[in-house]
Amino acid sequence: MLRMDLRVVTLLTALMTSVVFSDPLPVKYFSALPKYTSPKLSPDGSKLAMIQNLQKPEMAVLRMIHLDRDGSKLLVRTDNEDVRIRWFRWANNKTLLVGLSYAWNRYGVDTRETRLVAVDVDQVDVEPRAVIEPKTSSLRNEHNSQYQDTVVDFLPDDPDHILMALDLDQALQPSVYKVNINKRNSTERLVRGKMRIREWFTDQQHRVRIGRSVDYDDGQTRIMHRFNAEDDWKTLFEYNAMKDPAITIRGFGLDPNILYYTKYLDDKQALFKMDLSLQQSELVFADEHYDVDGRLLYSDKTGEVIGILNANATGGRVYFDDEYKSFKALVDNALPETSNFLVDFSRDEQRYLLYTESDSQPGAYYLGHRGKGELGFLFSQYPGLIQAELPEHELVTYTARDGTKIEGYLTVPIGHQAPFPTIIHPHGGPGARDMDGFDYWTSFFASRGYAVFRPNFRGSSGYGYEFAMEQMKGWGLTMQDDITDAALWLADKGIADAQKMCIVGASYGGYAAAMATVKAPDLFRCAVAFAGVFNLKDLVSKSRRYTNYAFVKNQIGDNWDDLEARSPYYYVSKIKTPLLLLHGEDDRVVDVYQSEDFADELEDEGKVVRYVELENGDHYLSIQRNRHRVFKELDSFLGEHLQ
Repeated sequence: MLRMDLRVVTLLTALMTSVVFSDPLPVKYFSALPKYTSPKLSPDGSKLAMIQNLQKPEMAVLRMIHLDRDGSKLLVRTDNEDVRIRWFRWANNKTLLVGLSYAWNRYGVDTRETRLVAVDVDQVDVEPRAVIEPKTSSLRNEHNSQYQDTVVDFLPDDPDHILMALDLDQALQPSVYKVNINKRNSTERLVRGKMRIREWFTDQQHRVRIGRSVDYDDGQTRIMHRFNAEDDWKTLFEYNAMKDPAITIRGFGLDPNILYYTKYLDDKQALFKMDLSLQQSELVFADEHYDVDGRLLYSDKTGEVIGILNANATGGRVYFDDEYKSFKALVDNALPETSNFLVDFSRDEQRYLLYTESDSQPGAYYLGHRGKGELGFLFSQYPGLIQAELPEHELVTYTARDGTKIEGYLTVPIGHQAPFPTIIHPHGGPGARDMDGFDYWTSFFASRGYAVFRPNFRGSSGYGYEFAMEQMKGWGLTMQDDITDAALWLADKGIADAQKMCIVGASYGGYAAAMATVKAPDLFRCAVAFAGVFNLKDLVSKSRRYTNYAFVKNQIGDNWDDLEARSPYYYVSKIKTPLLLLHGEDDRVVDVYQSEDFADELEDEGKVVRYVELENGDHYLSIQRNRHRVFKELDSFLGEHLQ
């Protein structure tokens, strides 16, 4: 059975024992970037690589430690500004592949570009090396790919090669190349880009079998299939991405004729598998209440499909294989106070990494050994919060004005009595959703004595096709009313102090916060928008420069009068609520001009507004000093209006 030594028990006791501080914790404990993230085991389980965020000096580094002997090594360092680590993965026991991104301007359009480097971890002086440099290669390309870190297949049985998708021949139509990771620009094209195929999939035998074709002008989408390299490509599925429920390829089983995919069943996404030789499908897994929309889980040892990521499941995973079900139950029995996620295994599946968290316990990682029955604590992502008393989140349901039931997460501050000063905190996206588990924004707000409510308003993902489609040309309409109704419900139930409510959001949530000051001008004492959108007409107009222009019009709208009617920018004269606007100057998701122009209009109209622009800031608060700055601004602004 799974046993834990005294050291682990002692550490767990420390994690599970809360200390009540007489004063609120300093802002920096909540605004700190995770100290360690994304640990990954080498295939043989002897090494561990992870990203470490340093504060002095500010940088993100990729670090490797030896698990069977002393020693660690810094492999890659970035300032987290000009260059950022997107992802990394072991290619073999001696080499890590690292995807990097950086800001660029392509043909007058601000972009983010990606590149792939390899790191030989056993070298004395580690120096990352580019895997491919198209402009200097023998590929005679006419196009320099924007994205050069797209790996189609890591070829686990071939330590020297990977398969990559690169649009070197024609923009936006990638070919598949076999790339030698040890020799720069050593490539072999296996499949030429064709038929507007934007994404490629291989089977478990590492043959290119599926292509997803998308017409960016009208949304027509085809899933193309072939059995082998000699076959013609044939259409397996066809739908319109702008009009129809999507069909999403999830991967192959160990049997090369078994293909897994998700499609909608009774309005919810469900997992199916198809026998390609017979063209027959069967249901594998469905949830009557929520979408099943995660990636497949494979055994590192056998290659068999063992489950699927599912946000609604305990531990975020549903296992189909009895062995993994039993092992997960064993882990949950050892750590009953947290949600436990099996995130990585060595190739023989003896060593494994476990991530644990709960509403009140920030994320921590453990290293386990199945054969030895051991589980040892590695590190906490937020060591400054380990002994803080953090509140639980309660899943509640309220009724919108048209009778629709809406879920949301309610967090109330510890040691305070209702009615509470309250923050409505709509998520971004809007095609996303809030879940339970540790959330550093929510925990920070609650530490200041505020109740927090995160509504999964219509337009959120996970609740079925019809629910999600409310976001289509629906910004500022029903989905906005759902947020207003959440605030009214909280006040009516005596949870929120109706005279002390603010709304705080980021990205789409920032739009919702600003729109609330237009549609419900007397409801909120203040509003905060980080990286928000305020002028939909300008957003759609400027999207002409991008390949997804037709998709943007389909989602946001293309009637200029309607876009203006749903934009806070054009209703500044009606706004009475004090606003705090924050935006990164180098945001490549929502351009900083959205906040600059909105702040200028508010100031010209004599409205109460504070605008903070973050140097080199992005859409995700990736830079430590900017995250600290934002949370200090929040602390001051909310304290002024809610205390």
